[in-house]
Amino acid sequence: MVSEGRMSVDDAEKELKDLPYKDLGYAKLDLHRKLRSGFPETVFCQGKPDEFLAKIFQTLYEKNGEVLGTRASKEQYELVKSILPQAVYDPVSRIVKIEEKNKERQGCIAVCTGGTADIPVAEEAAQTAEFFGTYAERIYDVGVAGIHRLLSQRERIQKANCVIAVAGMEGALGTVIAGLVENPVIAVPTSVGYGANFGGLSALLTMINSCANGISVVNIDNGYGAGYLATQINRLAASETK
Repeated sequence: MVSEGRMSVDDAEKELKDLPYKDLGYAKLDLHRKLRSGFPETVFCQGKPDEFLAKIFQTLYEKNGEVLGTRASKEQYELVKSILPQAVYDPVSRIVKIEEKNKERQGCIAVCTGGTADIPVAEEAAQTAEFFGTYAERIYDVGVAGIHRLLSQRERIQKANCVIAVAGMEGALGTVIAGLVENPVIAVPTSVGYGANFGGLSALLTMINSCANGISVVNIDNGYGAGYLATQINRLAASETK
């Protein structure tokens, strides 16, 4: 651009100084992550001091034109909204975001939950995938305690390029779904359950020890990680279809 006269040497120098990250002192923002991985850097809001969170959100928005934050409190949302009025917040998933309008969503993933109490984690997964350009089909409250509910949704689930199975208690949903579909299943254990659930550990161990093939497992309550991985799988399937 400098050789073509569309950018001055000084402006080029300023841009090069920001490579490969933007150093804010307390944070080093990876502004070129999307160029390398296809996904922009996002913000884990929980535990961040207000002034740090505000500046991080503003910097990422100015660079990418949109930004996603997870595990945000209502107070953190109000803070972000005070400097970026277009920010929106979902209290169920605890996601705060600014997203491009009329974004095209490709392919299809299915996000299933064992029960209603698992929906906050499922919504984090679904909304993460949607932010990254994936179409998400929500199929909630289809746990194995009433397996007819799951079987009645089998056709919708089988159409998906990838299935996210979100469940607490004993965490059997992922195994059952993996026995019904030919595409990858991402199991997400949740901390929903009584004492012997051990905060999601029992569901995690069930999913890791699944006898069904084709299951990957993310950490307890990690809806974001599941939505990210599902998008990677969905992108491969969608590009192959094209």
